[in-house]
Amino acid sequence: MENAQTIPEWRTAADEIWAMMKETDRRMKETDRRIEANARLQEKTDQQIKENIREMRESSSRLDKQLGKLGNRFGEMVEYMVMPNLVTKFNELGLSFTKAYHDAEIKDTEHSIFTEVDVFLENGDKVMIVEIKNKPNVDDINEHIERMEKLRKYADLHNDQRKYRGAVAGVVFGGSEKTYTLKKGFYVIEPSGDTFNIISPTGDYYPREW
Repeated sequence: MENAQTIPEWRTAADEIWAMMKETDRRMKETDRRIEANARLQEKTDQQIKENIREMRESSSRLDKQLGKLGNRFGEMVEYMVMPNLVTKFNELGLSFTKAYHDAEIKDTEHSIFTEVDVFLENGDKVMIVEIKNKPNVDDINEHIERMEKLRKYADLHNDQRKYRGAVAGVVFGGSEKTYTLKKGFYVIEPSGDTFNIISPTGDYYPREW
């Protein structure tokens, strides 16, 4: 019986290398396919993100317009509803005011004191200065502090020894802005149903006087 032919070792090694190359090529093609799929998915995701941003901007723009309308209505309500009710609401807090004005303006060219006051409440001992904003922010609160300092200076120049307090009214009051307002010693005035509430600085915060 003749001896069976044996496969040369170099042939076996070549087959293994060829198989490895084919497997590597397959894996590379699979990787390319996944990369292309991920690229398409990323492109789709980017488009979705852009669409979401566009919708958010449009929603924000609509909200700003709505707030603007609310703010205008709120401003119009000051003379006819808010001012008389402010006197009543502050009276419930133990602050009795006998006079109320709106859209007051201080112009003292000699001493360079210029400011505007949305609502001015007064009695023989105290004055309450109310600033009205659509959506109060930290800058609005800081500006109201500057306004109070100007009014204090103006009052001293005119021998007005009454104590000045401040309040901020907002159509929409954010939680952090509300806390900041109270922390600075201002009263917070915000809508509640058909009327509004006044929140007094309490606890760690106290009404500041100028």
